[in-house]
Amino acid sequence: MEPEKKLRRQSSFFSNLFKTPAEKNEILDLFTSTLPFESFSAKDVDLLMPIMHNRIYASGEYVFFQDDPGTAFYFIQEGEVSLEMTFKDGKKLNVGRYRKGDFFGELAMLENEKRYASAIALKDSKLIVIFKPDLDEYIDKYPKKGIKVLRGISQIFAHRFRQLSQDYANFFLDK
Repeated sequence: MEPEKKLRRQSSFFSNLFKTPAEKNEILDLFTSTLPFESFSAKDVDLLMPIMHNRIYASGEYVFFQDDPGTAFYFIQEGEVSLEMTFKDGKKLNVGRYRKGDFFGELAMLENEKRYASAIALKDSKLIVIFKPDLDEYIDKYPKKGIKVLRGISQIFAHRFRQLSQDYANFFLDK
């Protein structure tokens, strides 16, 4: 039997406090190349750093389960994550696959709803997690910056909805 992998979980407080300039630049480059944060300056991302929590998941590990409360959204710094719905009859459906630079989990967080699917790391993954209470506090403290985040997330919703509508239409056109 193969020995169990040990994952080193980092304290987000200390890892954010002691980020090297290279780590900060990597996060800055990644965030500012992603829709919700593309209009953010280096200072804007710096203000977000205290609410970014680092999490590491091994391949095959669940990030969250279907029906868990939606308390955070996740940004992929490294790795790959799949979203999978399980139906009452036990059948499963893959509803999304996300890679470096993608984010997921925002819908349940903003709606205060349960997760509609489980998230599973397909590869060893390094995620940045932003929890709803932290985001709410950030929005209260920096309303203009908060609006930028929420506007970016709404653009992602619009893009995903358009894609879903197109896929739905194509499904019926192909029949």
